[in-house]
Amino acid sequence: MNVAAFIARRIAFNRERSFSRFIIRLAITATVISVAAMLITLAFTNGFQYAVGQKVFNFWGHIRVQQYTPSGNLAEEPPIQRNDTVLHVLRNDRDITTIQAYATKNAIVRGKEGIEYVLLKGVEKGYDFSHLQPFLKSGRWLHFTDSGYSNEVVLSAYTADQLKLKTGDKLLVYFIQQQGDLRVRPVTVAGIFKTGIEDYDKIMAIGDLKLIQRLNNWTSDQIGGYELFTRDFKDADRVDSLLFPQLPQGWISRTITDIYPNIFQWLNLQDKTVWLILGIMIVVATLNLITCLIILVLERTRMIGILKAIGSRNFSIQVQFLYQGAIITVIGILAGDILGLLVCWLQQRYGFITLPEDAYFISKAVIKFEWWHLLAVDLGTFVICFLVLLIPTIVVRKMQPVRAIQFR
Repeated sequence: MNVAAFIARRIAFNRERSFSRFIIRLAITATVISVAAMLITLAFTNGFQYAVGQKVFNFWGHIRVQQYTPSGNLAEEPPIQRNDTVLHVLRNDRDITTIQAYATKNAIVRGKEGIEYVLLKGVEKGYDFSHLQPFLKSGRWLHFTDSGYSNEVVLSAYTADQLKLKTGDKLLVYFIQQQGDLRVRPVTVAGIFKTGIEDYDKIMAIGDLKLIQRLNNWTSDQIGGYELFTRDFKDADRVDSLLFPQLPQGWISRTITDIYPNIFQWLNLQDKTVWLILGIMIVVATLNLITCLIILVLERTRMIGILKAIGSRNFSIQVQFLYQGAIITVIGILAGDILGLLVCWLQQRYGFITLPEDAYFISKAVIKFEWWHLLAVDLGTFVICFLVLLIPTIVVRKMQPVRAIQFR
C-alpha cells in the first residue's frame, strides 16, 4: 500500500469543512480557468489567423505567376502569352490544385449617386467561383458568353452602397487607357460581394477577362497572369521556390504572403500575443499551486511532526504533498479541458462572440482547434506545475518534529 498516496487522497478529498478544503478548491478553480483560457486563446487565435488568411487566399490564390515588372505594381499587368509548357509544369505539380488565368484593369464606375474607382479583375469562363462563394451577399456570379464578352460585373458591397446600386441595375464603366483617354462600356450588376477586408472591398470588382483583352487590344492568348491554389497554404513557399526556376525568362512567381506582407505580418503578431497570454496563465497556475501547497504544508505541520516522530523520512512526506499537488493539477487540467472545449464548441455552433468586421476582417470569432494544442497545454501545464511544486516541499525538510508537534 502506498501510504503517501493514501494520505494525499484523504486530505485532497476530505469532505469536512476546513480551510484546507477551501484552499484546494480554490487551487483547482484557478487551474481550470488557466487551462481553459489557454485552450480558448489558442483556438481563437488559430481560427482568426486561418479565417483572415483564407479570405486573402480565396480572392487571389496562393501563388501568382505574371510578367516581371520593376515597379512591382500589381495592377495593369503587362500581358503574358498562354504557355502550354508552363501549364504542363504547373499541372504536373501534385501540390497545385487549381490554375486560373486573370487580368486586372483600372476603371471608374458611374452609378446613380456618383462615381467610384475600382480595379476590375477579369476572369474567364470555367473560373472556379467556389473559393469566392462565401463572399457573395446577393445576386450571382458572372454568366459568360461563347462569343464576345460578358457585359456583367460583380461589385463589392462598399461600391454598391456608395453608388446606391443593387443587383440588376445598369451602370457605365469608364476604363482608363494607357494613353490617358477613357473607353466607356455599359454593364449590369450581376452580384454583390463582401470579403470584410477593406483593401478589397473598397476597390475590387469582378468582370470578364475577354472585356479586358478587348480594351487592351490583346489577343485571346494574352492574359495578365495565372493564380494558383495549392493543397495547403503552408506549401505555397515551397511550391513557389520550385516553380520559379522553371518559368520562362521575364516571368515571376510570388506567394500572396509576399504580395500582401502587411496583412500577414499583422497576423503573425498574434503569435506573440498568444505566447504572452500562455505565459501569464502558466505563471498564475503555478503561483497558485505553490501558495496552495505552502498553506497545506503549514496547516499539516503537526501531522508532519508526528510522521517524522514515528520514523517517516523527509522524502516520503515530500512525496505525499507532491501527490496532493498532482491530484489538484490533474483535476484542474481535466476540468479546464472540458470548459475550454465547451466554450469552443458553443462559439463554433452559435457564434455568440462577435467582432467589428471593419477592424478585424471577420464578423465573429472563428474556432480552429488543433488536438496537439490540447496535448501540449495539458502536458506543459502538468510538467511545469509539478516541477515548481518541489519548492514548497523543501519546507518539510526544515521542520523539527518536536516543534512541529507543538505548532498551533
